[in-house]
Amino acid sequence: PEFQSKGNAAQFAIPFAKHVCIGKGVDVGCNRPEWAFPGAILVDPAINKFDALNFPEDVIELDYIFSSHCLEHLYDWVDVLDYWTLKLKPGGVLFLYLPDYSQEYWRPWNNRKHKNIFTSHIISDYMNENGYKNIFQSGVDLNNAFMIVGEKI
Repeated sequence: PEFQSKGNAAQFAIPFAKHVCIGKGVDVGCNRPEWAFPGAILVDPAINKFDALNFPEDVIELDYIFSSHCLEHLYDWVDVLDYWTLKLKPGGVLFLYLPDYSQEYWRPWNNRKHKNIFTSHIISDYMNENGYKNIFQSGVDLNNAFMIVGEKI
């Protein structure tokens, strides 16, 4: 569908994220302020000088990190998630909304802006092995994406 190439995928995840992303947090990769998670500190080189591996200096001990359709654009998603995990306080929430492999458009060989493609099982495995609990993964939605949420131990 045309809407998948226009951006603002976060609109499909934000209503749910509002229930678990509470307190001090960041939105990584929103691309435009009007697409950002409400109340979050924005981390995006399209908006400011910060990026997925370079948060503002005073951004530590976060209650949540929200990111929608960002991780697939980054070369080393494991380094990124390791960095984000360090920024979360114990009990902090990592909320990811990611394109699913099921949509051919999202695959890196069809969409050259994407460096990776995911399934919820890949991210869930990372979270299980890297200090998260209470991991919830949705199924694939009508945007051919999935939400996955974990709480830092």
